Amino acid sequence: MATVTNPYAGFLGDLDAMAVLKETPGRLQELVQRLGAAGLERSWAPGKWSARKIVCHLADCEIAFGYRWRQVAAQPHHLIQTFDQDQWAAGYESLGANEALASFSALRRWSMAWLGALPPAAFSKAVTHPERGELTLRDLLALAAGHDRNHLGQLEQMTKASA
Repeated sequence: MATVTNPYAGFLGDLDAMAVLKETPGRLQELVQRLGAAGLERSWAPGKWSARKIVCHLADCEIAFGYRWRQVAAQPHHLIQTFDQDQWAAGYESLGANEALASFSALRRWSMAWLGALPPAAFSKAVTHPERGELTLRDLLALAAGHDRNHLGQLEQMTKASA
C-alpha cells in the first residue's frame, strides 16, 4: 500500500527490494527488445510518457538514486535534494532508449556492487527527504525498487498491447 514515505510500496509488496533492484536491468532489456522501435514510441495511457521516455526516466532516476544512496552512507543525517522529473524529461525527445538502457544497466550494476560492500549498519542510517520525511537507506532502496516495478508494469502493459 502506498504511503507518504513510499508511494511505490504497493508495487513492491512483500518482495525483497535488493532482489528487485538486481533483476530490473534484465527485465528492462527484455521489455525494450519485445517492444521494438515502434513500440518504444507508444505510451501506456493517453498523455503519459512513451516507453522510450520511461526508459530515459529510469536512467535519470538511477543517477539520482545512486547519488542519494551514497550520500546517506557517507554523511550523517543527510538532507536529500529533490528533482523535478518533468523538467529532467524535457530533453528526452532527442534521446534513445538503447543508450538510456545501457546507462541504466551499467549504473545499476555498479550501485549493486557498491551496496553489497556496505556494512549492515549502513542500511539503517537516517536521511531526511523534504517531501517524505525521515527515511533510512533501506527505505530508499524499497522506494527505488517499487519505482522500478511501477515502470516495468507500465512497459509490460505496452508489450501486451503491442502483441
